[in-house]
Amino acid sequence: MTGPDGSASLDADERGRVPRRGTLTGARAVASPVAAPLPGPADGTDRGAPENAPMTTSPTHRTRAERLDAYRTTAAVYAETGVELVVEGPCPGGQVGAAYVRGPDGRRSVLKSRPDTRIEELRAGPLAVCEVLRAHGYPCPATELALQVGRAAVLVQQLLPGTPMERLDHHGLDQALALNAAQTGLLARHRQIPSMDLYLLDDGPGYCLHGPLRRHNRRSAALERRIRATGAGHPRRLAGDDVVHQDFHHGNLLAVDGTVTGVIDWDGAGRGDRRFDLITLRFGLHSGEQPPGVVGRLDAVLDALPEDVLRPGWAHMSLRMTDWAIRHFTADEVEHWMDLAEQRL
Repeated sequence: MTGPDGSASLDADERGRVPRRGTLTGARAVASPVAAPLPGPADGTDRGAPENAPMTTSPTHRTRAERLDAYRTTAAVYAETGVELVVEGPCPGGQVGAAYVRGPDGRRSVLKSRPDTRIEELRAGPLAVCEVLRAHGYPCPATELALQVGRAAVLVQQLLPGTPMERLDHHGLDQALALNAAQTGLLARHRQIPSMDLYLLDDGPGYCLHGPLRRHNRRSAALERRIRATGAGHPRRLAGDDVVHQDFHHGNLLAVDGTVTGVIDWDGAGRGDRRFDLITLRFGLHSGEQPPGVVGRLDAVLDALPEDVLRPGWAHMSLRMTDWAIRHFTADEVEHWMDLAEQRL
């Protein structure tokens, strides 16, 4: 049968029983949706403070991310390509979702879907970035299948060894900094790959939305004004020829016994200044308690960044995480992200 967007769907008793035929093809690298945020704990902020008084917000403004329906998506993939993918279960983490699947040859892979995205856009940007990275020996996954399913771009990604890092210790930080340095200048010969938009003056595609900050409370509205003011004083796109991951936090680093084996979730990747990813990493560390000294070390690295890199990058992450928290998490978590945002804005 078909889903509401015209893509194929399966009844519950049909799931995982698609007839076997077809093979996986392709050689492009892949990643999961951008802007998957890291929820933060409550921080004890005084809800009665005047600056935290809620503003009127219509439920229509609290748009949530569309989550992956793995069974409907694998059925649509089969209808389009003849490739059978048996769903084994959801991958941990993230707000949009990914699923473990097994192909006709028995190999396990990762299924992801990005709504409201054309596959041509991913081929020209993030997937092209990952081809460059893999050619230089950088540990990012290959794409085994990439196709358009209705209004969504569907990707089947190589399953790399390792599990996501729960915390970033000093050895992990050393590796993250080395990986970031390895992204330097890799796109100098690939001018067709677009640079990253910071969305400081207008909305991003489903994330970095300004409206939720304006409406949530006085504190978030003031933060949004500072973000726009930063955008008015800086270029809207990152300069540079480095690879930018755009979601470079420790949860996207896979490791075995403390050694990084892969970096995942590249589908927001583009051109720019690799040091932006260090700002993202800092926001990732804010989501939970880290070993002593790790956050201080990374803050020292950020302190040494040029203002024209640090300030717009910090403004982008402040918008991105606060907007996402407003639309998906609790009021305490919104305050948690604004606490960090205000440290440098």
